[in-house]
Amino acid sequence: MKIIPAIDIYNGKCVRLLKGDYNLKKEYSSNPLLVAKEFENNGATHLHVVDLEGAKSNTIINRSILQDICSNTDLKVDFGGGIKTKDDVSLAFDLGVNQITLGSVAVTNKDLLIDSLNLYGKEKIILGADFLDNVIKINGWKTSTKHNLFDFINEYYSYGITYAIITDISKDGAMQGSSINIYTKIIEKFPALNLIASGGVTCENDLNKLKKIGCYGAIVGKALYEKKIDLKKMIIEYGS
Repeated sequence: MKIIPAIDIYNGKCVRLLKGDYNLKKEYSSNPLLVAKEFENNGATHLHVVDLEGAKSNTIINRSILQDICSNTDLKVDFGGGIKTKDDVSLAFDLGVNQITLGSVAVTNKDLLIDSLNLYGKEKIILGADFLDNVIKINGWKTSTKHNLFDFINEYYSYGITYAIITDISKDGAMQGSSINIYTKIIEKFPALNLIASGGVTCENDLNKLKKIGCYGAIVGKALYEKKIDLKKMIIEYGS
């Protein structure tokens, strides 16, 4: 199982939200590049980057920071937030990311995700499924949809999606453990899906549980910033 550290960018800084609430964000660093380098120095090979301002707007906002991270580290970056058009998809790859995560547009512009799958390949496109009470939320978690989590995943699974970041918004930043039961059901229902769990990882025991049920990866954010998890130790034990 891959341990994937996370950097969420807002106003050029490295922050974490609590349950998706932009009013409850906490700043951890004014230099996301230095944070990325620290993760790399501790053994990380992958990095999850979210443009929080982009997520609730209509385009990628923090372009220069994303490019700096991609250009000055060897991390394989998966990126989401503000990708709404074909040009945004192209721009993200031009900036150096390894994969893109498409969440909101999977609801509002299905053709863009399918076209991106066909153009760039299944290894490059990640489905972003952010949910609250089993309902998909989009636009920086500000907008509820009519899409049930499992139906949403099933639709894109049928189109050949092989990677998905599944985020339980109620767990994000709350330091209360992961949604093991839901992830277990998803893995049982979609056995060919590489599920990357996001939200709630607090301690090594949470990672043990995610590995045991068969998660492909686990995104770790606040627990790293709050020094609850030793990244180097976890990568040695679980991989990156």
